[in-house]
Amino acid sequence: MSVERASSLAAEVASGRRTARRVLEEHLARISARDAELGAFNLVLADEARVRADAVDAAVAAGEPAGPLAGVPVALKDNLCTRGVLTTCSSRMLQHWRPPYDATVVQRLRAAGAVIVGKTNLDEFAMGSSTENSAFGPTRNPHDVSRVPGGSSGGSAAAVAAGFAPLALGSDTGGSIRQPAALCGVVGLKPTYGRVSRYGLVAFASSLDQIGPIAANVTDAAVCFEAIAGHDPLDSTSLDAAVEPVTSGLRRGVDGLRVGLLAELCGDSARVKQAGLQSAGLAGVAPDVIDRLDAAADALEAAGATVGVVSAPSVVLGLSAYYLIAPAEASSNLARYDGVRYGQRVDAADAAEMNTESRTAGFGAEVKRRIMLGTYALSAGYYDAYYGKALRVRTLMLREFAAAYADVDVLLCPTAPTTAFELGAKTADPLLMYLNDVCTIPSNLTGHPAVSVPFGTGDDGLPVGVQLMGPALSEPLLMRTAAVLEDAAPAMAPAPAGVAE
Repeated sequence: MSVERASSLAAEVASGRRTARRVLEEHLARISARDAELGAFNLVLADEARVRADAVDAAVAAGEPAGPLAGVPVALKDNLCTRGVLTTCSSRMLQHWRPPYDATVVQRLRAAGAVIVGKTNLDEFAMGSSTENSAFGPTRNPHDVSRVPGGSSGGSAAAVAAGFAPLALGSDTGGSIRQPAALCGVVGLKPTYGRVSRYGLVAFASSLDQIGPIAANVTDAAVCFEAIAGHDPLDSTSLDAAVEPVTSGLRRGVDGLRVGLLAELCGDSARVKQAGLQSAGLAGVAPDVIDRLDAAADALEAAGATVGVVSAPSVVLGLSAYYLIAPAEASSNLARYDGVRYGQRVDAADAAEMNTESRTAGFGAEVKRRIMLGTYALSAGYYDAYYGKALRVRTLMLREFAAAYADVDVLLCPTAPTTAFELGAKTADPLLMYLNDVCTIPSNLTGHPAVSVPFGTGDDGLPVGVQLMGPALSEPLLMRTAAVLEDAAPAMAPAPAGVAE
């Protein structure tokens, strides 16, 4: 399915060559035709979207500014608050919750002229890597419906890949924008922590969560980022600094840029082996993914960049540190769902039993697993041994990345260790599932930006994404580097026989 460019759609709507209503109806038709098979949406807001599209058309007819996303259908991950509209986090705990306010990013999308088309499926409370942990059923990969779309923003990535919406928002706590973007063959940007307001994002791990765009191409991701980025006084972690333009510099190229392959995540790369650093690498990145990574490095070199190899040894501890820090913060954040203040309530004989019964019925298995892990890590006698040590690893990682960025401008590594795996293949083994985040977690622990760009296919014909990482506030540099990779990327291989188009 070819996806129309959001930037082109907005230009056509703003000029009057197409109406926002017509654009919307075309996308609603695609959703109607295929979403029953894919399960990308928890809720399609057809009537509300039509009202909004008509308002955009009225503004255009009146000669008013239509905005950079005029009439563009946008899908929202269902952990972003929408006033009066169900926001479930794909959990039974919140299946009937209608927030009394909009998330800041939702307000900014509307101000840019976007049309919100629906709320997308996710792993419950954003805890997962496959979108199989949803209380409302899994999402399937548009390239092969027997495969997962990645997670936790799998519904958003699948919606863009299937042509249901040119743009979607996801949230990224340990790779939940970038990993599904890679598995679905689209672009996913995790901005610098604090660059995009988290006000109205239902929290998973507050020091790690970040909202960002998923798009079919780099330009659209950049346009969406510019629309949602910027200081927000309602978010105490929001950065009070001007947003440097991204779209205007996308075609500046990479001549003279210093690129470093991160040895610990690229151990079997030919360049890493040449540098004698392959022994530092983590096992598990598939050979076909490494082949695509090496081809991406070659493409950047051909475009004028200098490509070398750098090391950050603490990266090998990132997965362990993350799965202590994130569950600990989740344990604290999800304590509010007690059947009294938030969430569904199961009546019982006393308050303690009501709390227990409400949480037992409301939370799924993976959420319970992480709450228990986090509570244990924070408990008396174990805090220093587990949570405190994880925080020290985080500090060490920040120092090592700062040292790396003294030698290179951006880092290059895989986004996900494999292409999309089969539904059910890893659900019985949580550790195996957690390993899907090994390449993306470092950017969440450091708070730095990172982007996943499609770069061809693996041996199975499914998409492979490569990841660019940079220091804080380097989104303009990352996105223009991503644009070079996008231009050099090989065409997607035809789908294997028997795979749904």
